[in-house]
Amino acid sequence: MTITTLPDTSIFESLESEVRSYCRNWPAVFDKARGSWLVDESGREYLDFFAGAGALNYGHNNPVLKRALLSYLEGDGITHSLDMSTTAKRRLLETFEDTILRPRGLPYKVQFPGPTGTNAVEAALKLARKVTGRSSIVSFTNAFHGMTLGSLSVTGNAMKRAGAGIPLVHATPMPFDNYLDGSTEDFGWFSRLLDDAGSGLNRPAAVIVETVQGEGGVNVARPEWLRALADLCKERDILLIVDDVQMGCGRTGPFFSFEIAGIEPDIVTVSKSISGYGLPLALTLFKPELDVWSPGEHNGTFRGHNPAFVTAQAALEQYWSDDHLEKAVLAKGELLHRAFDELSRGFRGLSTRGRGLVRGLVFDDASQAGKVAQYAFEHGLLVETAGPQDEVVKLLPPLTIAQDELQHGLGILVDATITVCAGQET
Repeated sequence: MTITTLPDTSIFESLESEVRSYCRNWPAVFDKARGSWLVDESGREYLDFFAGAGALNYGHNNPVLKRALLSYLEGDGITHSLDMSTTAKRRLLETFEDTILRPRGLPYKVQFPGPTGTNAVEAALKLARKVTGRSSIVSFTNAFHGMTLGSLSVTGNAMKRAGAGIPLVHATPMPFDNYLDGSTEDFGWFSRLLDDAGSGLNRPAAVIVETVQGEGGVNVARPEWLRALADLCKERDILLIVDDVQMGCGRTGPFFSFEIAGIEPDIVTVSKSISGYGLPLALTLFKPELDVWSPGEHNGTFRGHNPAFVTAQAALEQYWSDDHLEKAVLAKGELLHRAFDELSRGFRGLSTRGRGLVRGLVFDDASQAGKVAQYAFEHGLLVETAGPQDEVVKLLPPLTIAQDELQHGLGILVDATITVCAGQET
C-alpha cells in the first residue's frame, strides 16, 4: 500500500498546539484499531510497531480486557475514586501481589501517584529525597524520565530540557553503560567522585536508571553493569530507582526489565502498559521501610482511575499467571535480532541493538533513519525514530503480535532499508 493523497487535517493545524509531534510523521486520521493494526478514516490499514510508545503491549482493543471493562462499566462500577478503597482496586492489588510481587519475592508497597509515567517518577524522586534528607539525584546520559520539571531534570535530551524555561537543578548525569565505548568497565569512576572531597559531587539521594533506554536510542545496559550499579548504591547508602515505565510489563521478556540482572531496586516506576488497555495508570513501588509518607502528603485527583484498575487486573490474570508470554516475547525478539543482524551485516553504517521486543536499527547517517520510517509509513507500517539525533529506527510492536504480522512488518523494514541504503552494501 502506498499513500497518494493526504487526509483533511485542517482542524488540527488551525486549532491544536504546534507542540504535536507524532502526527507530523504520520499524516493520517486514525479511526479504528484492533490487535496489531490501526485503520484510518479512509479504510487504509497500518501495522503498528509503535504500540502507543509502549502503552499497548497487549495490542489495541484486546478482547479479553475489553470484555472486563465493558462488564464493569455496564454494572455501574466506580469510575473515579481518588484514593478511596474500591472493589476494583482491591482486586488489582490482590492480583498484582499474587501474580507479580510474591512469585518474584519482591516486598514492595504500591503507591498510585497519578495517571502517567512522569507522575510515578516525580513521586519516586520526592520520596527518595524525603527518606534520605539529600537533594541530589544521579541520572544517566541519554536518559528519558518524563516532561514535568523533576522528571525533566533527570532527562538527558537537550531539546526537551530546553523547554523547561528554568534551570534544571539537583541532578547530575553520569555515563550510561557503553557511553564511553566500553572503556569504563566498572564503577570506579563513580566511587572516586563520591569519595573525593574535591569532586563537587555531593552524596545523592538516589540514582535513577532505565535498564534499556528507549527514547535515548535503545541503549541496553548489560546485566553485570546493572549489578555493579546496584552494589555501589547499596554500599554507599544511595537509593536505586529503576524507571520501568516503558520497558516494564514484559517489553524485554520478564515482567520487570531488571529481572535479568537479578537486582532488587529500592523504588520502581511503572506506567504505560500497566493498565493493559492504554488507559492512564501509574504505580510507584518501593520497599516497605521507605513508606514514610504522611497521609495526603503526595496526592492527585486522577490516582483512582478504576476502569484502568479493571483492565490492569484482567491483563495480569490473562498474561502473567504463567510464563507463556515471557517466552513468546523472547522468541519473537530473537527473530527480530536475527533479521536485523543479517540486515546490518549487509550495509555499512548500520547496526542493531535491543532486548526482547524493543529493537533498534542504528544508522550512522541519522537522516536515513527518518527516511526508513517514512518509507515504512507509506507502505503501511508505523515505526518511530529515537536517539539524540533520531538516528535509530525503534520497534515496539505489541507483545501479542502474531508471527506472520511480525514477518510482514520486518519485510517492509527490510525493503525500506535496502531502498534507503542503496550504494552502501558491504
